[in-house]
Amino acid sequence: MSDFTEIIKGRRSIRKYEEKEVPESALQQILEAVQWAPSWTNCQCWEVLIIKNPETRAKIQETIGPKNPATKAVVAAPLLLALCAKKEVSGYYNGQASTKFGDWNMFDMGIATQNICLTAHSLGLGTVIVGLFDHDKAAEILKVPDSHELMVLIPLGYPAKISRAPERRKIEEFTHEETF
Repeated sequence: MSDFTEIIKGRRSIRKYEEKEVPESALQQILEAVQWAPSWTNCQCWEVLIIKNPETRAKIQETIGPKNPATKAVVAAPLLLALCAKKEVSGYYNGQASTKFGDWNMFDMGIATQNICLTAHSLGLGTVIVGLFDHDKAAEILKVPDSHELMVLIPLGYPAKISRAPERRKIEEFTHEETF
């Protein structure tokens, strides 16, 4: 099994963090992983906000519902990444949505998010993908322009606790040959 497969298998959603700063060199490696993520027509539709200020993170935390298990992670992690996508670029040709699914942002941003999470894990850092929050209110706090959509929040830091891997379906349970 390759080292990369081990990185994939070892990555967990981290919600508790040590009070330890993320080195700038590690952050740069993570941002480089975003830079090299594939995207629709290489549009590179992403923008990454790096939020270190505890007051700003506390305001963002208020946009997350109390039942979300990642609510505390937004302020507990020393860094919060907010990923935004430029609207009507990914999945578009000549200003028109080109696929049945319209905007392709979720796909491109998912790849960039995965690159962040796997790179962070390979560096001994933890992440959790936060998608359940008031996107519009958080975007207002972060001054995201109307031309972009705030897609996801990713707390980033050194894990204080790592949980076991959840059960996974067997490959035979989700693969099909030739037809569904």
